[in-house]
Amino acid sequence: MPPPKKMFIPLENNPKVFTHLLHTLGASPSLTFHDIYSLTSPTLLSPIPRPVHALIFICPAATFHRARDAENEAMPLYKGTGANPMWFKQTIGNACGLIALLHAVCNGVAKKYITEGSDLEKLYKEAVPLEVDARADLLYNSEALEKAHMEAALLGDSPAPSSEERCGLHFIAFVKGEDGRLWELNGGMKGPVDRGMLGEREDALSEKALDLGVKTFLRDGEGNGDVRFSIVALAGSDGV
Repeated sequence: MPPPKKMFIPLENNPKVFTHLLHTLGASPSLTFHDIYSLTSPTLLSPIPRPVHALIFICPAATFHRARDAENEAMPLYKGTGANPMWFKQTIGNACGLIALLHAVCNGVAKKYITEGSDLEKLYKEAVPLEVDARADLLYNSEALEKAHMEAALLGDSPAPSSEERCGLHFIAFVKGEDGRLWELNGGMKGPVDRGMLGEREDALSEKALDLGVKTFLRDGEGNGDVRFSIVALAGSDGV
């Protein structure tokens, strides 16, 4: 009989929670997450440091499946290695928030904030040459990752659910890669998805990036009467 699948407590999509986990794993204190309260209001968007390197988007699982199941079914299985993009297959239950965070910080400009000698740097360097399943096993077996995740999961504003409880929500990272392309990175799909080229001055929160990524989910949600979502943005306080 196979051993039970490892399950984590779901993360709350809260910048405090994600920033704590990010720094515990080993990113510079100048790299932080920020709540996005509007996609259209200049007043509400103005406090967000730019450029934004990545967005973590959360929506109901039903919205995710309606928007992506057909595309995922048609995709070939990803067999790549390397770091452009760095993609992690998810094999830990309730860990899509953690996987989204790793996708956000291990790609594009954000990975320059990974601190030398940290658990995150060690994980990143070990992951780069690995194939998909070996890379997933690296995360699955990481004690440092499990410990940091558990600590962060208890910091949310609402009571933490049981690790056995299905949260009914899904996290997806949208990242501007080093190649200038918008990558949709989701450990529950068959691989990374290239959503198109962004201009030099277009970051992950730019109008074009939103149209290519987040808004495809919002359009589906509006059409089905479910527009629940939240977003946090990853940006450096130094404006890099």
